[in-house]
Amino acid sequence: MNRQLAKWDPIKELNQVGNRLSSFFSGREDLPLTGLEPSEWTPAVDISEDNKEYLIVADLPEVEKNEVKVGIEDGTLCISGERKTESEEKDEKRKFHRIERSYGSYQRSFRLPENIDKGHVEAEFKDGVLRVHLPKVETKPQKMIPVK
Repeated sequence: MNRQLAKWDPIKELNQVGNRLSSFFSGREDLPLTGLEPSEWTPAVDISEDNKEYLIVADLPEVEKNEVKVGIEDGTLCISGERKTESEEKDEKRKFHRIERSYGSYQRSFRLPENIDKGHVEAEFKDGVLRVHLPKVETKPQKMIPVK
């Protein structure tokens, strides 16, 4: 008996599991998991720090400045907005063959450390990139209480 062993392809297996989960939750067997749904667009974010501040940089291509909202509530920084879609309705002469770019509402939330000066947070938006500067305040070391 000449039998060949099949090579295990973890990526293929993950895609198959994703497709099954997608069809289970959507109720549609014919809808493969091929990427993010337009309402599930999540902007990429970098977070860094130096001695003076934390810096959050978010890529928001094709988002208008007036569509970006930044706020702090209960120690959480929230960035939200919407990237509007280009559709066939805008241009009846244009026929779309493939749409892979994601659109829709987005929201990113980040729990802030205690040493943020919330009164001096600044946000700037230029060329599709949002930069949120979170200045640090000096924290006093906690007083240690001896245990008797």
